[in-house]
Amino acid sequence: MHQTVDEYLAEVPEPARTTLHQIRAMVRSVVPAEATEGISYRIPTFRYKGALVGFAAFPKHCSLFTMSSTLLATMKDDVKAYKTSKGTIQFPLDKPLPGSLVRKIVKARVKENQGLLRGPKPPGRKPSSSPPPSL
Repeated sequence: MHQTVDEYLAEVPEPARTTLHQIRAMVRSVVPAEATEGISYRIPTFRYKGALVGFAAFPKHCSLFTMSSTLLATMKDDVKAYKTSKGTIQFPLDKPLPGSLVRKIVKARVKENQGLLRGPKPPGRKPSSSPPPSL
């Protein structure tokens, strides 16, 4: 198992290795100085006030993991050219995502983790109007 991002990348075959090095550099260019990098869920991950973004190579594509279940829904026009799921963008092994898109995603994730951006609130229970029972 990989202990560091460098170890992970060293084992990724080309052309995906070069693609992920480019993604890593794009992320590094906008994360706060306090952000850390490591392996989480067996993939390279940046952390800042919690998980920020991750990236990985697979046999037929690379992925950027936004670590957010709501962010991509707010960026539909930006990601319409890519295969996406709730929090993942897939892109070709030999063609990284555009730097402007990666930077936009990372900046939005930093704001989310700082509590400055709020996605849709999950449905919750309404407060009870009756007083709590006596013990």
